Amino acid sequence: MFRRDYIVRMIEDMTGMIAKVFVLKQERKTTEALWEVDELLNKHFRLNSRLLNSLSVEDIIEMFRLGGGIEVDKLQGMARLLYEEGTIYAAAGNLPELLPRLMKALHLYLYAALHGADRELLGLPKEIDDCLKDIEAYRLPVKTERLLMSYMESVGRYGKAEDSLYRLMEQGKATEKEGEELYDRLLEKDPGELERGNLPLEEVRQGRQEWLKLNRQTKETGV
Repeated sequence: MFRRDYIVRMIEDMTGMIAKVFVLKQERKTTEALWEVDELLNKHFRLNSRLLNSLSVEDIIEMFRLGGGIEVDKLQGMARLLYEEGTIYAAAGNLPELLPRLMKALHLYLYAALHGADRELLGLPKEIDDCLKDIEAYRLPVKTERLLMSYMESVGRYGKAEDSLYRLMEQGKATEKEGEELYDRLLEKDPGELERGNLPLEEVRQGRQEWLKLNRQTKETGV
């Protein structure tokens, strides 16, 4: 109960901060907006922005390890603060500071979603979609793309999962087995579910054949 109460208070504080930051962004008060985020980081996580942004996503996730698991609801709160900080830099036209924050936020959101986070607390699916939209022009790190593929499969957006698979392949990071297993799992789905996921059954069958063909060609040519 205590942990749940803490999460609720954190969300309430975050909601108030986001409202303040929105006004400050409109007024182009970048420093003041960043200070609001930093204050909340210190209050709930004993961190400041500089330290947080010096950490890898793996290091951040480990910070939330408790016993044998990860406190994924606190983790998605951390992701939301990173995202909000990124939007402040976006409003200021500062891409070098914006992009790494949004990439980290997306990775943490996806990790939290795949490890049991309450998706209603912050509207996690929408947060993920907003983050993806903001960085759609940029290539994701391989580890984040792989999480994205798993997430899209988990929420029934099968066409998007396939897109991630092929982006991994373009980077030389998707194995033949990985793709084959994805298609095999999809072939076990109800055809109506596949239709709703924007990857009809016939396209799954064709996709599996094409995937195996492409991988055979790669092995033969060594390219």
